[in-house]
Amino acid sequence: MADSPVRCPGAPRPRPDSGLFAGPPTAPLPPDPALCLENDVPRRRALEARALVKMDEAESHGFGLDEQRMLSAFFDLAQEYDSRRDLLTISVLLPMIFFDQDMRVYLRCGPRSWRLARCLRIPPKLPYFEPPPRPCVRGCDYYAPITARKDTADLLGYPLEHGVMGWIEIAGGAALSQARQNFFERYAGRIGVQLHNRLASAKNREHLSFIQNLVADIGHNVIVPNMTFKLFFNRLRGAIGQLEALVDAAPAQTPGDFLRELDLVQSTLRTQYEEISRHYEQTSLFLETLLRRRHFEEGRYVLEKRLVNLRKQVVEPQVERFRPRLVDRGIGIDLSMGGIPDVPVQIMADLGLMAQVYANLFSNAVKYTSAVATPDGRSAKFMAYGWDVLPEAFGPGRPGVKLNVFTTGPNVPEEERGGLFQPGFRASTMGGEHGTGHGLAFVRQVVDLHGGQVGYEAAPLGNNFFIILPIEPEAAQPTE
Repeated sequence: MADSPVRCPGAPRPRPDSGLFAGPPTAPLPPDPALCLENDVPRRRALEARALVKMDEAESHGFGLDEQRMLSAFFDLAQEYDSRRDLLTISVLLPMIFFDQDMRVYLRCGPRSWRLARCLRIPPKLPYFEPPPRPCVRGCDYYAPITARKDTADLLGYPLEHGVMGWIEIAGGAALSQARQNFFERYAGRIGVQLHNRLASAKNREHLSFIQNLVADIGHNVIVPNMTFKLFFNRLRGAIGQLEALVDAAPAQTPGDFLRELDLVQSTLRTQYEEISRHYEQTSLFLETLLRRRHFEEGRYVLEKRLVNLRKQVVEPQVERFRPRLVDRGIGIDLSMGGIPDVPVQIMADLGLMAQVYANLFSNAVKYTSAVATPDGRSAKFMAYGWDVLPEAFGPGRPGVKLNVFTTGPNVPEEERGGLFQPGFRASTMGGEHGTGHGLAFVRQVVDLHGGQVGYEAAPLGNNFFIILPIEPEAAQPTE
């Protein structure tokens, strides 16, 4: 029998029409094993072993109740007050409150320099020696090192000898019991962790500020000036048009050889103009998309969706962009296998990011397409592209479009296929081609943002990389 819901005694029973039941019902998402399970057994066992060690250490410390309360208070206050200044004050204040114990904190401020960072009731002064990198008693006082983490020195910008970023000095600590001295040694370690966290946070804010300023500079010095090139292209197109008009209006007595030469010049100019203009449009699209200010402000790719004609606005411009490179490598574009529907497909997508997805897929095609032997004994080296509309790609009534980019060549080994879309991964079939392993990871990131899927299929003659994107209701209408 199912458990009955627990209610507080005397609480009124909610009515079905009350706000507690307002709105559409919600359902839990199915579990994602990649997110909710730790399938790396050695790593899980290492974490379990480490947790047991920490449990044994906590028992061996034998801290008293007041000592445990002080550590708990330190942790809570360190979360509540996030400034370095407050942390140092809290660090010195708590021993005073719990044990009437005065303390100084010293911190390194350079590779060979250090200073007093905080004291409250006792005079601000420096000891006559640099404390050693281990707990010790000097005169009447007890010193414990504030140890750094592995990357603390990188955050500070200078080396930390023996991994020590500072010390605490317990005034009169020489008279304390060994157990209490051990407690303050642990306390110094807690202070080090919190100082490191604040250093990392400050460095992150510094980096973010730099990135925001850099983006503003890019917008001012790159994006805006780049837009003025459009004016130059328009003027150039007008000049080419004037030249064509002059050729057409040439007097009858103009020598034929001269007209043919002039016609060749203006035809060449028109072809080169169109090629440069296409390159400019695609470069501008990528610049404005990848350097979009909101990406940097929010720390992620931010979609700007609009209705996109998949063939005209995304695929064909990239085919034309990469066609010369494909020809240079002897790679054909074979569309005889089908996959290009007669009815245009429109989707709701970020045009710039989707164009970059295809640019990455076609760039891979240029680099990794290789010749294979066909069943009839011929040699073939080509790429193919296309798409299929899947009426229930994402469930009943939820259509999608599957976009394919196929290339000839050896299949990716089965044991490597799971890593194809992971950052930095490169398959063994890549040969000596230069690459970073970032392209397919970018593809997956953008497709995930669109609510889609990525995948790989081994085929008899090569490899098919595909993405599946949802066809949203706004895009599900017929198109011309």
